[in-house]
Amino acid sequence: MSEYGEAGVIASVVSGEKKAIKAKKIVDASYSKVMVPSMRAPDIDVAAGVHCIAPNALTSLAWSPSRYVVIGAGKTGMDACLWLLDCGVDPERISWIVPRDAWLLDRATIQPTAEFFESTVGGFALQLEAAALATSIDELFERLEATGQLMRIDTNVRPTMYRCATVSRAELDQLRTIRNVVRMGHVQSITPTEIVLDNGSVPTTADTLHIDCTADGLGRRPVVPVFEGERITVQNVRTCQPAFSAALFGHVEAAYEDETEKNEICTPIPYPDSDLDWLPMTLANSINTTRWNADPSLAAWMRASRLDVYTKFAFDGAPSAEQLAILQKLGANREGAIANLTRLIEQIDQP
Repeated sequence: MSEYGEAGVIASVVSGEKKAIKAKKIVDASYSKVMVPSMRAPDIDVAAGVHCIAPNALTSLAWSPSRYVVIGAGKTGMDACLWLLDCGVDPERISWIVPRDAWLLDRATIQPTAEFFESTVGGFALQLEAAALATSIDELFERLEATGQLMRIDTNVRPTMYRCATVSRAELDQLRTIRNVVRMGHVQSITPTEIVLDNGSVPTTADTLHIDCTADGLGRRPVVPVFEGERITVQNVRTCQPAFSAALFGHVEAAYEDETEKNEICTPIPYPDSDLDWLPMTLANSINTTRWNADPSLAAWMRASRLDVYTKFAFDGAPSAEQLAILQKLGANREGAIANLTRLIEQIDQP
């Protein structure tokens, strides 16, 4: 219940009391500007008499709506759909407004435990192999989907969004049971009888519950240096892994002196938004990994970190023949992936 002001002044929002705190450095974890639906009113025009809530309010419903309309195609929208289905709501009672379809990650490919070595480390090896061998951007996504590294809900719709949303295969099957999917752009307004979108409108009713899942969550922000004088600005330095990234900042701050070297080690990776963002994000991630592996002391720290999905299990005991083959594929394709992704990224801006 306090707010931070510049110059180290902390003010209580209850009493108004202010305290000055002295610190060697300020760790700014607010830069990503996280915004979830419960933190603000709906960013759409909602008329009087319309039931529209943030997903948090679902757990305190005191009535049973005739229908549910989930607004938003991101992870929050997916979770709202899954929660309704898990509570026994018939999929026919759910409408899902999807402005953009998303590429999804299979949860089995990002599990940091030894029993998931083949799917997690092996999955990353398959990503680098696809990135190294694809002759076009379309072929890249075809390879990623064919090897299970990216998934989509509707196989007839090419996704244009990628934001690291993660689901299990069972959850993917559940989401596919929702047939009433509206693809007419973003919602502009809701009246008791109509939902108006960018490219049309659909009917609604006064006893329908509309669930606003449209907040941007982790929005795209300009990259800034992590280490800058007395400030440490928290950003991702590994693809969609804020916890590992924050741990790395702490280690680098404690173990390295030169600010230029610190920032070279901790080169931020912008949070993705579109499908094409997968390419520069994976390129930056590969370059960072190559840099880290070249530093013996940093590589040793990563092997000991429980938050490091990829390095830890590569060195825990003697790898099996299958695991060794995965590690060899990982190493064999990293340089090729960096070179080919650089080439493919140049095609994005070409007319």
